[in-house]
Amino acid sequence: MTAREKILADVRINQPPLVAAPDIAIWENKPKADASAILETFKTVAGNVGGRVIRVSSISDIKTHLNIPQGARVITTIPQLFDIANDSALFAGATPHELEDVELAILQAEFGVAENSALWVTEKQMGTRVLPFICQHLAFVVNASDIVAGMHQAYLRTQGSDHGFASFIAGPSKTADIEQSLVLGAHGPRSLVIFIIG
Repeated sequence: MTAREKILADVRINQPPLVAAPDIAIWENKPKADASAILETFKTVAGNVGGRVIRVSSISDIKTHLNIPQGARVITTIPQLFDIANDSALFAGATPHELEDVELAILQAEFGVAENSALWVTEKQMGTRVLPFICQHLAFVVNASDIVAGMHQAYLRTQGSDHGFASFIAGPSKTADIEQSLVLGAHGPRSLVIFIIG
């Protein structure tokens, strides 16, 4: 038996006992929060973590809010915005090195969470899993009706779904490790704008 096989065998033997998933019935029976209060909380929290929220009536309205520098590389997974993107139909199989010069990525979020302004994005919406983390600026599109109050509701919303990769993303990249001051765009997108439809 090799050292690797011995280590893996020891890990298998020393597994903790299986524990049942928590009972989520108490979350399902919670009274629903007012939709306008949920949206206000989402906007406030998004602003507090460095993001910006813009309400629009349709996806086509998003174009009027974008200020894209001449020659900047824009990628989106949203077909209605392909006309403002450079090569969105071609990037799905791109390597991270081929995406290093993306100025703006515009992605559809499956849903948002008001309590922390996080947006749930799956690999299907990302096109390629590195995109929302490698671009200079990031924009999300989410329907107002798809914003839930808290992580308990988010947990229920993701239940039963199966993805190769998915992530909650809240605000632009940031760190406060350096001299205890908040730095935006530390190791990922320098800005985040969220377009809420409806």
